[in-house]
Amino acid sequence: MKEKILITVKTYPTLSKKYAELVCTAGVNEAGQWRRIYPVRFRLLNDESKYKKYQWIEADLKKSESDQRPETYRLDNPDGVASLGDPLPTGDNWLRRREEFIDKVNIHDDLTQLIVEAHDNKVSLSLFRPAKWIDLTIESVDREWDPKKLAILEQEKRQGNLFKDTETVAWEFEVVKKLPYKFSYVFQDKRGKQSKLMIEDWEIGALYWNCLKSSNGDEEQAIKKVRQKYWDRFIQREQAGTLLVLGTTLEHHNKKASNPFVIVSVVPLRREIQPRLF
Repeated sequence: MKEKILITVKTYPTLSKKYAELVCTAGVNEAGQWRRIYPVRFRLLNDESKYKKYQWIEADLKKSESDQRPETYRLDNPDGVASLGDPLPTGDNWLRRREEFIDKVNIHDDLTQLIVEAHDNKVSLSLFRPAKWIDLTIESVDREWDPKKLAILEQEKRQGNLFKDTETVAWEFEVVKKLPYKFSYVFQDKRGKQSKLMIEDWEIGALYWNCLKSSNGDEEQAIKKVRQKYWDRFIQREQAGTLLVLGTTLEHHNKKASNPFVIVSVVPLRREIQPRLF
């Protein structure tokens, strides 16, 4: 099945024992239906196939047999991805991106209900609007991967562990330099349910390394710069209307974890002061 997909999710490059390096990719088709696409060995794609967020691609997709989440599709040909045109522009308060993405999908605001739908295997990707923002937390984590943990995961995969598939391993281990910090948003939904979800977006990881470089290796200054963008600019600025794309991992989805979602993309919108005429 050949489809056109507008890419709206690209997570930080990650390690998969089976596929080497993967990027968790997702987006919406022309009808506004979510598609999670894998395996994508992004950095191994040729330059003509490398896509950016908010760029349309075309690929042959097949519903995954091993991953029963409703939005998950496999690439018939992992290298057969065609980028179509340039990424959609951000002008006029993201007009093109609103029309071709945000206006076509449901926006959830009740996390409890969304989790129920995930447990019923009705959804595993969603655009979400928090009712109240609490904080952006930045926590120090281990700077090197635990070789014992890697060995255990590899053994589980060889034994066919149902919940430790290649995507789950990819979510847990970056193939590029391991980020020494974990970035999370704390927010409330419309019922007042408070959650703290880790941000897995490619862009926040890349931002940290860029900020570290521009700060001459000063991690404290790099963290401040990340906070300035992801909290001061995206959340606290006047008329901020930032949305989140939430996604489940297969492991937590199948186990029906109390909250199987993480943040796979941040959508830094401004609220529209006046409704669009057309």
